Amino acid sequence: QVQLVESGGGLVQPGESLRLSCAASGNIFAFDTMGWYRQAPGKQRESVATTTTDGNTNYADSVKGRFTCSRDNAKNTVYLQMNSLKPEDAAVYYCYAEQVEVTAWGPQRYDYWGQGTQVTVSS
Repeated sequence: QVQLVESGGGLVQPGESLRLSCAASGNIFAFDTMGWYRQAPGKQRESVATTTTDGNTNYADSVKGRFTCSRDNAKNTVYLQMNSLKPEDAAVYYCYAEQVEVTAWGPQRYDYWGQGTQVTVSS
């Protein structure tokens, strides 16, 4: 069973930076997509950044130019460098990984989620 463990969350003031890390443990295998979602109180979980094995990275409009998602495929680890943090960025950040298995009946997707790490941005 694969587990994703996030780290790096904490309390920062607006304008400061944090770097989140997510490492897979357990039955580690290559993922097709890894990335980050976040959920603030009273809000739906939203995609922040995802990266594929071919290096294609997608960012939410709200974080473009401020956040950078990178990936170490050998370690099945994904990072999220968060710069110029804003109060609106405060949320629980969840690591996400996806594996797609191509079968005779079509693609079969497996999703994995981390436990979440709290990011608080406050003056």
